[in-house]
Amino acid sequence: MKKLNYLSILILALVAFSCNSLEKKENNTLTQQEIKDGWKLLFDGKSMDNWEMFKTGGPVTGWKIVKCELQNSGTGSDHGGDIITKDEFENFELDLEWKVAPQSNSGIFYHVQQGVIDAIYESGPEYQIIDGKNWPDPIEAYQYSASNYAMQAPKDAEVKPVGEWNTTRIIVKNPHVEHWLNGKKVVEYDLWSDEWKAQKEAGKWKDAPHYGMAKKGHIGLQDHGGLTTFRNIKIKEF
Repeated sequence: MKKLNYLSILILALVAFSCNSLEKKENNTLTQQEIKDGWKLLFDGKSMDNWEMFKTGGPVTGWKIVKCELQNSGTGSDHGGDIITKDEFENFELDLEWKVAPQSNSGIFYHVQQGVIDAIYESGPEYQIIDGKNWPDPIEAYQYSASNYAMQAPKDAEVKPVGEWNTTRIIVKNPHVEHWLNGKKVVEYDLWSDEWKAQKEAGKWKDAPHYGMAKKGHIGLQDHGGLTTFRNIKIKEF
């Protein structure tokens, strides 16, 4: 009888383990609940069907998919091979994961306008990604990861060590924007407010008339210098 009870417990434990394994979410997929809630994948780990080249349009070049993860070329420049979504978005929550190689620099953009300017960062605001601890030159507070680049600096941002995955959430409900990093809200601002306009006019974007002005546009990923890897890119529109 004791042997039977032991076998029953063992079988139940194995079944529970199997169920838990099945419930574990794979990368670049959506659960049934996420689909029901309106989430859409922007990267499925297999193709670049949802993306095109910034400025030139057309199929993505330079980027590659390695082990179901999206990598930029690692050799981008000031006007590198940035990519944007084919679709445009206005109000949304964008979630993704990223990691950088040593001394690498990238960014996530929103409300990007195609065919208007030459540099992606002069169009849509940028959620900055950078190896801030090992960057060879001094950087400003508004240049660290999760900042609204050259505008709002992050507060109490805790970035994972180089090579480890960070989670990003960008929430846009015009005019309100939030930047989240690893489960913590670190930036918050209102587009087109008097404060925002004054900050723009006093800083890097004073001679960039298109910067941050669109109310709808593409999501962008930057190929700016050094290797950055992305996965689990998904979006939900409001």
